[in-house]
Amino acid sequence: MSSRAVLTTEADVLARSRVGVLRSQGALVLRPAHPKESEPLTHRRREVARVMLAAGAAGPLGGDDYSLDVHVGAGSTLVLTEASAMLVLPGPCGGRSHMRINVYVGEGATFVWLPEPIIAARGCDHEHDVRVRLERGARLVMREETLLGRHREPPGDFRTTLRVTHDDTPLYHQQLCVGPQADGWRGAAVVGENGAVGSIIAVDPAWESGAPATSAFHSSAILAPLPGPGMLVSAVAPDSLQLRRRLSAGLDTLGAPWAPRDAPLPEPEGHRDEVVSETEHTGAG
Repeated sequence: MSSRAVLTTEADVLARSRVGVLRSQGALVLRPAHPKESEPLTHRRREVARVMLAAGAAGPLGGDDYSLDVHVGAGSTLVLTEASAMLVLPGPCGGRSHMRINVYVGEGATFVWLPEPIIAARGCDHEHDVRVRLERGARLVMREETLLGRHREPPGDFRTTLRVTHDDTPLYHQQLCVGPQADGWRGAAVVGENGAVGSIIAVDPAWESGAPATSAFHSSAILAPLPGPGMLVSAVAPDSLQLRRRLSAGLDTLGAPWAPRDAPLPEPEGHRDEVVSETEHTGAG
């Protein structure tokens, strides 16, 4: 299956953000959403464009090819969320699946992207490529989370690449490979015995003169400045719940306006949450 989706936003003369193009195809379904109150990661702005991405079919399966193009026009604000996790599965005839996401954020624009986890199921063979281009003065909050297999299963082959540039200058480039064909991914330098890995990229023009300092706020998570007006929160965890807590704690460390109003409770010392059940995971597909 081949699926394409395109989303654009623009700002009107009153600086209100609106959706310009909303085009979906196949498994990628874009739907406008309407926030009931101000968005916590957009400096509490109310006049923002809000869109949700939902799955129109299971997958991607082996052999599928998906692409999503997002253009956040100058001065506009877009909040993009997802209805459920993405479960990557093997195809009936084998083959590799692909997901390509290209994001452009114009001058003075804000893009808040909060996708749900990607689950690399046993037997999958998937490449996930994300490229984000930020113009000068753009603001970004982007989360990515990967679960290494469903409940009590090893992951398939999963390769993800994230590239972020700011004002045509490289800001962040990270690649993660896990699964049977990846060497050393179970080592302590990659994910170890953890079942979930993720990050948050935050970019703010206010950090042009210097980003906050590095903070190792958890034994399995860190907040670190990027070579530009950006910060990275990176974490590994045994399961999805603890991963989300650690990533959210990284934003809390940055303080207002980054700390979400309804931030989760701190992770109890020595606490081990249950891994999200297979029923919950497979229900996402």
